[in-house]
Amino acid sequence: MSDAAESALVLASTSVHRRQLLERLGLPFECATPGVDEAPLAGESPAALAARLARAKALAVAHKRHHDAIVIGSDQVAVRGEQVLGKPGDAERCCTQLAASSGWELTFLTAVCVVAAGGGPTFEHVDRTIVQMRVLDDAEIARYVAQDRPWDCAGGFKAESLGVTLVNRIETVDPTALTGLPLIWLAGVLRDCGLSVP
Repeated sequence: MSDAAESALVLASTSVHRRQLLERLGLPFECATPGVDEAPLAGESPAALAARLARAKALAVAHKRHHDAIVIGSDQVAVRGEQVLGKPGDAERCCTQLAASSGWELTFLTAVCVVAAGGGPTFEHVDRTIVQMRVLDDAEIARYVAQDRPWDCAGGFKAESLGVTLVNRIETVDPTALTGLPLIWLAGVLRDCGLSVP
């Protein structure tokens, strides 16, 4: 397929959250595992890390398996002070991470890379969201983690779910960015690639 309007759309991610966000645009797409090493490079800033991983995911899928597709790669890095926060991975580490973030301002850097079909141009963007966490006690953290099970999320909470009760404010130009995929920017790029986005 050479016409971008007829090309497949591929999300280079296995994230349920990103898949659900992309579904909101009403376009048919498939998901592909990018298989990218997500370890940071020495001296790499959080924004550079997020951008590099989003680009690597999109290019890995576009070059290896989906040459004629529009491919979307994305990555999110959460930062507290100078510390990059990963996905906790389990309930205990999630509680520990949230306790350490109590009362802190967190920064979420959500990077997106779109590779146009057939070796076309590459579009890149990094969205910055500021989250001011409330002062949290151990009991409410434990209750939240047991209910929302957010240990697969950077920062250890789901703002689109009960996690919104843990914050005092969220500053962003795109509320979908915090969930993992900034749809305002992405919709514009997909239109530029020839797709019909409502």
